[in-house]
Amino acid sequence: MIHLAERVVIVTGGTRGIGAAIAELCAELGGRIVLTGRNEEAGTMIEGRIRAKGWAARFVQGDVTAPGFAAHLVDDVLSHEGRIDVLVNNAGILSRTSVADCMDAEWDSVNATNVTAVFQLCRAIVPTMRRQLAEDGRAGAIVNIASDWALVGARNAAAYGASKGAIAQLTRSMAIDHAKDGIRVNAVCPGDTETDMLLSERGEEGRESILNRLGKTIPLGHVGRPIDVAAAVAFLASDAASYITGVLLPVDGGNTSW
Repeated sequence: MIHLAERVVIVTGGTRGIGAAIAELCAELGGRIVLTGRNEEAGTMIEGRIRAKGWAARFVQGDVTAPGFAAHLVDDVLSHEGRIDVLVNNAGILSRTSVADCMDAEWDSVNATNVTAVFQLCRAIVPTMRRQLAEDGRAGAIVNIASDWALVGARNAAAYGASKGAIAQLTRSMAIDHAKDGIRVNAVCPGDTETDMLLSERGEEGRESILNRLGKTIPLGHVGRPIDVAAAVAFLASDAASYITGVLLPVDGGNTSW
């Protein structure tokens, strides 16, 4: 049985879409959730929705790219919850340009959010997870949200694809480096998932039209749901995956199997 009883779980970008689904499912499975995001109104709403069901959640407003955010978040969580068991690096931004059309500012922005912030949060949290292993023997888990575009190429996604490819390699490297510290590091690689991000990049085309058209390109015949990704994250974060580290798990309806 998958459970996260009494695990303190940080979810970045937890105010909407996949991040909100991860936060809610991990709370349902017994986790004590700390969700972060820039949108205070949305974060407070998700926190309230989780707490209304009798589950534990707290929202911390902030931008993962802000200087000092990683250290601030770790200090905040330790002062309130006393420990950190799981980090889910979900915050990310999408970019749709080729190398020829990608300006420096766009490249820097995508990589600041999708790569550098992940690196900084992992670096800030590893010492706490090491200490906890020594104190009580409880292993830590880090789950990074990559993309199926970390595994295959895509048109007009140079900066985004490169950033998610970097997350794939960071995940593998950390898994090797920190196995001795009792820290499992894995990544989930979502394909097309029904989120605001997916729908907003397709102009005036209607929601149902987008989902039907994209679904026809996927072996399982439909676009993924945020809960599909959340379920994979919860599994990798839980003791059910205690012998799994360094994995890049596609949650894409078979899209990378063509």
